[in-house]
Amino acid sequence: MSDMLEPAEIEALFTRTDGTFLFARWGRAIVPIVFGVDDRTLGIVKGAIEAVVALADHKMAETDPELGANLMIFFFRDWEELREVPDLDRLVPDLGPLVDRLITAGANQYRIFRFDEAGAIRASFVFLRMDEELSAVPAETLALSQIVQTILLWSDRAFTDRSPLAALPGGELVLRPEIGALIRAGYDPVLPAVAQDPSHALRLSARLTRM
Repeated sequence: MSDMLEPAEIEALFTRTDGTFLFARWGRAIVPIVFGVDDRTLGIVKGAIEAVVALADHKMAETDPELGANLMIFFFRDWEELREVPDLDRLVPDLGPLVDRLITAGANQYRIFRFDEAGAIRASFVFLRMDEELSAVPAETLALSQIVQTILLWSDRAFTDRSPLAALPGGELVLRPEIGALIRAGYDPVLPAVAQDPSHALRLSARLTRM
């Protein structure tokens, strides 16, 4: 594989700004729900979720016994709208201060993860404020990018310099092959769902060679 990721590159993708290494994948079937889109966009988002979950060889389900839905994706125009979503403050602690910070930062997207007792991902909330920048992104590209960034607990700086997507000659954006291979490796059932030791990057790298 010409685009093989080196162990150091893999380690960097899961090393946070504070220098700690943390890898985590979903520990349960993914049950998505999408708010604020029309039927066409809903189909695109759910198609992206299904494609990435299939790539990871993970599972989806109709309902989560604990939460009902455990992957919630919100599309909206103004951060203030989140304050009006019923019961969202129960699912997202300190919602008010968070909204204040996101407004101050001028952010157009934010992801929150929740974890089970073992540290595996049990839920994720994806917030997309459809400003001029995000509104200019094709729905297929936006959906794929967000789901890729939600299927694993990447570092907070993992894709700041380079997108997980790449352009084909015709201009269509697709998942970079090396990132797809890493996602598949991350869901190898032999590997733990959670790892805090950087040596986990070596175990992931070893599985890339067999893809």
